[in-house]
Amino acid sequence: MNNVKRLAMLGITKEYPGCKANDDVFLNIEHGEIHALLGENGAGKSTLMKMLYGVVKPDAGTIVWNGKEVSISEPAVARGLGIGMVFQHFSLFETLTVTENIALVLGAEAGNPKTLAARIKKTSERYGMPLDPERRISSLSTGERQRVEIVRCLLLDLQLLILDEPTSVLTPQEVDDLFKTLKQLTKEGCSVLFISHKLHEVTELCDSATILRAGKVTGHCNPKDETSESIARMMVGDDIAISNECRRAVGGEVFVDIANLSTPALSQFDIALKSINLQVKKGEIVGIAGIAGNGQDELFKALSGEEIHRHSKAIKFAGDFVDHLSPLARRRLGMAFVPEDRLGRGAVPELDLRDNALLTSFDSDLVKHGFLNKANITALADHIIEKYKVKTAGNHDAAESLSGGNLQKFIVGREVEQEPLFLLMSHPTWGVDIGAQVAIHQAILELRDRGCAILIVSEDLDELYKVCDRLGALCDGELSDFLEPEALPLVKLGQWMAGDFDTASTNVESKQGVLTHD
Repeated sequence: MNNVKRLAMLGITKEYPGCKANDDVFLNIEHGEIHALLGENGAGKSTLMKMLYGVVKPDAGTIVWNGKEVSISEPAVARGLGIGMVFQHFSLFETLTVTENIALVLGAEAGNPKTLAARIKKTSERYGMPLDPERRISSLSTGERQRVEIVRCLLLDLQLLILDEPTSVLTPQEVDDLFKTLKQLTKEGCSVLFISHKLHEVTELCDSATILRAGKVTGHCNPKDETSESIARMMVGDDIAISNECRRAVGGEVFVDIANLSTPALSQFDIALKSINLQVKKGEIVGIAGIAGNGQDELFKALSGEEIHRHSKAIKFAGDFVDHLSPLARRRLGMAFVPEDRLGRGAVPELDLRDNALLTSFDSDLVKHGFLNKANITALADHIIEKYKVKTAGNHDAAESLSGGNLQKFIVGREVEQEPLFLLMSHPTWGVDIGAQVAIHQAILELRDRGCAILIVSEDLDELYKVCDRLGALCDGELSDFLEPEALPLVKLGQWMAGDFDTASTNVESKQGVLTHD
């Protein structure tokens, strides 16, 4: 049995109209190893995993599981074989308890609720991920919700665990805990398939890696023998500049001035903002770290005008209060916005790229006397596609047809090309590949250098340390101090993200011009 691989995917091919998502792909995973699957957005990783998990069927090729050829027609078959998958977007019902959520997947195997609750408690503690089976999902942190997903897989007699971008929503401490759990799993013979764009994690954790580019396998390596840069080069080729250079800047005059901004929680799952004090200067990038669901959405809605507070005077743009102004009025004062949700808020899925370029750029000589200037609209869409290297068949493509990274480049390009005075960005490179990250970061830095005030919220701490001039954290609607990245150790930022604010240095930092939380 030692010579038999846990999984062998042989010659897997999947073709969609106008696109070969996987082209004769071979993937081998050994017993008890952590195997990385790497590649740019659109390289074919998601399609390959969907075929392994039974969501879609391959057009050609064979899947061999523990030495036997198998046909995985649906996720239930995959789970029956011992294959579990934790998706990037969790599939949990917030109003149900941990036990109830897990019972939905286990079905008849769940058994008596009390017995299942005991199994959940025992299993979660065994693997260093303690859970209270009776807590509702809505009361759990993002890291605890991920534990629920993993424990749900562990109760299936797990032999292969597939993790899609598992650390993108975790604090540094939670990442360490997750890695300990994965290493314990592999010691017991379970295999792990790890999909991530965080290459330093791949080099630290993984035993082997398969690299995809444009649907084909372009390389294999032992990540521990490589660097993040060498792996990135395998993923993107030689035509994209890769740099870890951090270019800091000191801002000029204040453009955004927020004083004692407090907002109520409008629903059960909203977060109240508690006396937020923040300034963003022209020519600087301010970053806010935090786990999703700690007030980031509420803060950005207040700043963008999606939530208008007519009787409040807490937010100023260039010295004028804007609390009562609509999103359009704030845009006309120089604001641009890259939301977290690419499809739905950042772009209209069914509209083509020309119409999506028009959505927020209509003041840029695209509309005159109520009539659309179609030539200018087309020219703008083509300019964004070319300048930001958006991979698409043309400006007539619908937004929903682009990969996540390419749509993100288009949206960022659309906002940056308006030359805003203030740019709001939520998770600017979330789930995008190294090539798209390079392009987006370059655009942000160049815009800052032209004097724009930029505020970024992100769960990607590497990104924040790389591009931001000052950093803080948001937890449960409260904002920490702000420090230069070099003066803020990762451990301290992780503590701030968990709500452990150290305010002892507030007065000193305030005298030095560092933003503080009152």
